[in-house]
Amino acid sequence: MPMITTQDGTQIFYKDWGPKTAQPIVFHHGWPLSGDDWDTQMLFFLGKGYRVIAHDRRGHGRSSQVSDGHDMDHYAADVAALIEHLDLRDAIHIGHSTGGGEATRYVARYGKGRVAKLVLISAVPPIMVETPASPGGLPIEVFDGLRKELAAGRSRFYLEFASGPFYGYNRPDAKPSQAVIWNWWRQAMMGGAKAQHDGIKAFAETDFTDDLKVIDVPTLVMHGDDDQIVPLTNSAPLSAKLLKNGTLKIYPHLPHGMCATHADLINADLQAFITV
Repeated sequence: MPMITTQDGTQIFYKDWGPKTAQPIVFHHGWPLSGDDWDTQMLFFLGKGYRVIAHDRRGHGRSSQVSDGHDMDHYAADVAALIEHLDLRDAIHIGHSTGGGEATRYVARYGKGRVAKLVLISAVPPIMVETPASPGGLPIEVFDGLRKELAAGRSRFYLEFASGPFYGYNRPDAKPSQAVIWNWWRQAMMGGAKAQHDGIKAFAETDFTDDLKVIDVPTLVMHGDDDQIVPLTNSAPLSAKLLKNGTLKIYPHLPHGMCATHADLINADLQAFITV
């Protein structure tokens, strides 16, 4: 399996498909999943002639189940190590949910001269948790509850999470796909419980305000207005305002996991943004 080893000895698994001379698209997955969550998008853009790359975040998927470093600073540094290893330039970075936070920090800190565009999908920035500076955020008790459920039995918790709010399958008119649910559960159970437990703090309590302010590449911010995981009001519109060159696109009635439930729509909009 293709791996890189970071400075602290963590092995990061990655997929790298397509011509090495083509423009690269780097995909950043959400919590608690793996690079496999991007299969549909990767195959779509591979068919359009792009080079597509996705990694498994430390502690997730096929990467090392290390004890430490489950925070946005390490996540971004791991991506930087991968990008340097592959010597990617003129890259488009696409991040979903927690991956949107990871991509934001990477582009802000390491992307100068290597990044062409950024896409944030259902992403956690600017900050999810309620703070004095972000009174519209979610109470810390919400994230304490996630940690408690995970620790009590993540197999059951993850199955219920994928079967319910992540894809909007708990809505009265929803038509759940068991294949989508089991694929989510499969990815989640591949990773390490400690990495996923610590990752809740990383995606919930990290403040990306300063990162967003320094990013100057064209950035598309995509969000469903029925996102039950990262509520729209305190996320995408605020991120778009903080960005120097941000464009906001809101999708009526779409859930957090809209890359899977509405892949054709999302892929078409991604392509339109990338090719402008």
